[in-house]
Order: sequence, then structure tokens, then C-alpha cells
Amino acid sequence: MLKHTLMPVAIAAAFASPLSASAAENPELAAIRAQIAEMKQSYEARLQALEQRLQDAQAAVAEAQNAAASAQQAAAAPAPAAPAVAAAPAAAATPAARAGDNSFNPSISLVLGGTYANLSRDPGSYRFGGFMPPEGEVGPGSRSFNLGESELTMAANIDPMFAGQLTFALTGENEAEVEEAFIRTRELGGGMNIKAGRFLSGVGYLNGQHSHTWDFVDAPLNYQAFFGGQYKPDGVQASWLAPLNTFVEIGAEVGSGRSFPGNDRDKNGFNAASVFAHVGDDIGDSSSWRAGVSFLRTGALDRAYEFEGIPNAFSGSSKIWIADAVYKWAPNGNPTRTNFKLQGEYMRRKENGALAANELADGYSSTQSGWYLQGVYQFMPNWRAGLRYDRLSSGSPFIGLVESGALGMDAFPALASYHPKRSSVMLDWSPSEFSRLRLQFARDEARPGQSDKQVFLQYIMSLGAHAGHTF
Repeated sequence: MLKHTLMPVAIAAAFASPLSASAAENPELAAIRAQIAEMKQSYEARLQALEQRLQDAQAAVAEAQNAAASAQQAAAAPAPAAPAVAAAPAAAATPAARAGDNSFNPSISLVLGGTYANLSRDPGSYRFGGFMPPEGEVGPGSRSFNLGESELTMAANIDPMFAGQLTFALTGENEAEVEEAFIRTRELGGGMNIKAGRFLSGVGYLNGQHSHTWDFVDAPLNYQAFFGGQYKPDGVQASWLAPLNTFVEIGAEVGSGRSFPGNDRDKNGFNAASVFAHVGDDIGDSSSWRAGVSFLRTGALDRAYEFEGIPNAFSGSSKIWIADAVYKWAPNGNPTRTNFKLQGEYMRRKENGALAANELADGYSSTQSGWYLQGVYQFMPNWRAGLRYDRLSSGSPFIGLVESGALGMDAFPALASYHPKRSSVMLDWSPSEFSRLRLQFARDEARPGQSDKQVFLQYIMSLGAHAGHTF
């Protein structure tokens, strides 16, 4: 285009010089020279405008590729009515295109959260009957107004090969914790990617999601009892997204093993390992699903707990199997007005080792399980209602010190067989994608012989750029 438009200028310029030499005073030639100068200015302006358009287009491409990389990290499966492998092409950008990504200006987002809690039972005595008290964030929290957990996230592409993310969890107790801090690859090819640092593990379904994206105020009972809330290893994760029309993801993780149900054993090497597999697809134009299985193996050394003033400690291995599934429906794949989500997870934990009390120790083994099932329905724009049911089973553990007669069950009051359960109902209103207000009622029977009636009011507000949420 530029080559053809500049040709007349070149021809005119070639004839201008000899004509001016022979008839410098000719008014007609003077007018021609003036027209040539005007054309030169016009074309220079057009060239500058085209260069500016080129720069704007390059910036737009860089921004789109940055958003696609964030979406690939967050999206574990496609949204309803979209092809099940919609997330996979996001990784197809070339290194040359990504070279313009803003590596030194990370996106920053802040999520503010808070609750008001009305509890009929003392939250200080909260426990899961039949289970060793877990480490982490368990129970309904404190009464009255609570600041809750806020999240500050910084994320950016580092270069064409790596990206990074840091998320701080700011608690109501004026403490700052590193929730996630990892680097990940962007261009390994073949659907492979590697993540290293501290991250939310890929086991299960809910575990990989930040708490502000949950459909209820708190985590299900099985997550609290088996993970202390969420499993966040320090280690390395490798995942593979299969190049298929059906969503298939396989991954493996190795880590330090410090996260509950493990603890710090002061050992070199990999002290915890997990594997997971997820599959998903669409059902027509309005529905989609995802299902998965996971396995985690870790261990503990003198993992201590105290109940009713009696100290105990467990040493041994802990293995957890997880099965998860989620189904989503939205009319013609458009969730704006109405949609429905049904999800559930089953966990089974087996621990083997030794249990110590009163400076005595003997064999210990237990098989425990837990599950939840929840449904959330958006019945009109911005309004949703949900139901959730949780249940745990402590099983009947083998305690060597009790079987041998060395001690009685009164030395292990926390382990008396029980089946904790809870029912919850919630209603929330989201004026926009950046704000949500929620009312939740729950009847919690985690403690033997006690029913805790719980009422929560919660707000969740997002400030700044935020990566897309998982399926």
C-alpha cells in the first residue's frame, strides 16, 4: 500500500529539479513545487498515523496474550457450552509475540473479606468428634464481627518462558501469611507445564480454589478434618493437558511434607507426593461436567495434639484418596440470568504408625472418610441460593496401648468413634463480578452431643485485575 501511494511523489520529485533550474520564475512550476511539499507533509502524517496504529496493535496483542496465559493457569476445564479444550489454545502464542508482555509491571489485585458470626456454642471448644485435632483453619471462627481473610496477589509474566505469582493472606489477627508464591513455565510445549514454590495443590476440586471463590462461607468438613482447610505444599508440580477434544489433565506433585496431615520431619528429599487426573466435557449446548481422582501420601513425626489437657502424638504415614465431580448447567451456555452447579467430593484417609501418650507408644491405625454434596442455583440475575450437606466418619481405630491394656480410652478421648455432620443453606447477592454479599445458616453437629446453630453475614470485594476462576 505505501509503495504504490509514494510512487507519484518520487516521480514528481525527479522532474522538479531540472524544471526549476531552467524556469525558476515560472509561476506554474512554483505551484507544482508547493503541491509536492504539501504531499510530502501529508504522507509523513499518514506514515506516523500508521506507525501509531502498529504500536497500538502490538500492545493489544501483548495484553491479550497475558490474559490468555493467566486463563490457562486458572482454567481447569471449559465453561458451559464451550468446547471442552477451550483452554488449551491459550498456550499457542509464539515467544516472539509474548516478548512484549509487561514483565516488570505485574497485575495487582486485592480481595477484602469479612464476616459477622452468631454462634450458639463456644467456638473455642470446636472439634471433630473421633478425629485427631487438625492443624490449620478449622471451625466457624470467632463470634461477632471478624475481619476475615483478605488476599493480596501480584502476578506477571517474567519472560517468554516463565511467569510468577505471589499471594499474601492477611488474617484478622494482624498476621500476614504466604498463601502462594510460585513460578510456572509457559512454553514447554506438548501440553506440559511445571510449577515450583508454594501453591494450592491440584488434588480434589475445591482445594485449588482461593476461599473467596467458594460458594459457602467456610470449607467443607472433610477439607477441614483432613487438610486443616486446604493442602498447600512447598514443592514442584508437573501437569499435562492432553491435546484432545475432551478435557483431560494429569498431574503429579512432590514436596517437603510439612503441610498437614504431615509435619516438619527435618528430612532431605521429597517427603510428600500426590497424583491427580481430571476429565471433563460438554453435554449439548447447556451443560458441562468435570470429574477427577487424586491420591496423596505424606507422613508425620511426633505430630502432637492436646485434648482435655491430655497430650498425644502420632508418627507414621497418612494416605488420602479423593474422588470429585462437578456438573454445571446454563441455558445455551449463557450463565448471566440463570445457572445451576452441583458438586461433591469424597475423601478416605488411612493412617498407620504409632500413637504415644504418657511417655508410652504403641501401634496405631485408622481408616476415616468424609464427603460433602452441594448445589447452587442462580434463580435470577445477581441472586443465588445454595444447599450443602457434610458428613464425616471416624471409623473405629486400632490403638495398641488400649488393646494391650496399658492405657484406657480415657487417655484418647478425642478418638472415641463419632460421625460429625453439618447442614448449610446460603443466599448471596452479587451486584457485579467484583462484589458479593452472603447470608448463611448452618446446623453443625461436629461435636458429640452438641448442636451449634450458626448464622453468618459475609462480604467479599475484589479490587484490581484478577485472573479467571477455574471451572
